[in-house]
Amino acid sequence: MPFIPHTEDDVREMLAAIGVADIDALFDEIPAALKGGAIPGVPGGMKEMDIARLMNERARMDGEYLSFLGAGAYEHHIPAAVWQIATRGEFYSAYTPYQAEASQGTLQLLYEYQSMMASLTALDATNASLYDGASALAEAVLMAVRLHKSSRRVLMPRSVNPRYRDVVRSIVSSQGIEIVEVPFDARSGCLALETLQSHAGKDFAGLVVPQPNFFGNLEDVDGLADWTHAQGALAIGCVNPVSLALLKPPGAWGSAGADIAVGEGQSLGVPLANGGPYFGFMACRQALVRQMPGRIVGRTVDADGHPGYTLTLQAREQHIRRSKATSNICTNQGLAVTAATIHMAILGAEGLRNVAAASHANLQALVERVLRIPGVRRLFSGPVFHETVLGLPRPAAAVLAHLRSRGILGGHDVSTEYPEFGAALLVCATETRTEADLDAYAAALADALAS
Repeated sequence: MPFIPHTEDDVREMLAAIGVADIDALFDEIPAALKGGAIPGVPGGMKEMDIARLMNERARMDGEYLSFLGAGAYEHHIPAAVWQIATRGEFYSAYTPYQAEASQGTLQLLYEYQSMMASLTALDATNASLYDGASALAEAVLMAVRLHKSSRRVLMPRSVNPRYRDVVRSIVSSQGIEIVEVPFDARSGCLALETLQSHAGKDFAGLVVPQPNFFGNLEDVDGLADWTHAQGALAIGCVNPVSLALLKPPGAWGSAGADIAVGEGQSLGVPLANGGPYFGFMACRQALVRQMPGRIVGRTVDADGHPGYTLTLQAREQHIRRSKATSNICTNQGLAVTAATIHMAILGAEGLRNVAAASHANLQALVERVLRIPGVRRLFSGPVFHETVLGLPRPAAAVLAHLRSRGILGGHDVSTEYPEFGAALLVCATETRTEADLDAYAAALADALAS
């Protein structure tokens, strides 16, 4: 809704009504030494028309690029109806639905979201929601430790997104939880069961299983889940929700399924917007639900027998004693979750499968083109979803700079996190890429490597 500032007369009348001389008097309890005064470098006020012109000029400075970036943030088509509905006043301004009787619309939407995510992950319960995929993974680690009780060690493959690993360490390290990094196989780029044998018989709370992993490769999720359960630990799936339209869901991994599944929901109707917003999701088996952080919406009936919705299992510090809380998350990403729910409802199961299949097909088509370029190779063998790592004959930073000059964001330089790869790019293609886009990328990459 538009912002309508108070006029000077409005301000004077309000101050007179409460008996205050000026606005500064409302803050007289703040010591003068703590007041910052004027902020240097901030220009004076502008007319609305001039502000619009300035902001359009600033937006054009960002440029418009053809993107083949991925690495945890993905460009997917978002139907126009998604945000047209999500930004209606009923959804756009809704906050935490503490009063169930006044928040039935918001609660029903969150319940529908939970139902969709439970179906997508093939697990019994989901929450609504978490900050992002990285913090969701950290919460899953904390949850596994609480459930296991005897161990404060969790195995984390190096093939998990490096940003996620950094966030997990930041959150859990001060709580005496040890994150044990597990190497991946140099040929497949995946976690090999043989590598895990050194941990067999040892006490650990859980193993994180990325699917796909950071390099886009598909892990042996069945074998990893069964091995983890054989050790008496919990299997934690870290998944891409779009990929689950095609791949086996975490709840069906191995003989018993993953215990917990987390991931980043941005690819479900949330645009790439200069770094945000994002939202994390978490699902688990019914037996573990009382240790799941965040909020859960339940469906019940009212006194007249009509369906109704309410917050349930509110094991957060806002609702119970801090020492008893499963998490101290103080809010969620409700608006992003609203968009995701609408997005999934519009696409449906078949539509989401089409998105996933088209993304996979576009990556295969891109790889086929670029492998014709001398010196370009796939770094890993094995199946992938919509990302893969390409080995290059020149440093990736120089190649990316050349591609950027051609209006192309060519991928992510993985040598910054994995120097053992040498010159290498993580490239991604989603359903938004066309044949012309793929041809343009291949031509620009050939030029970059020939120059």
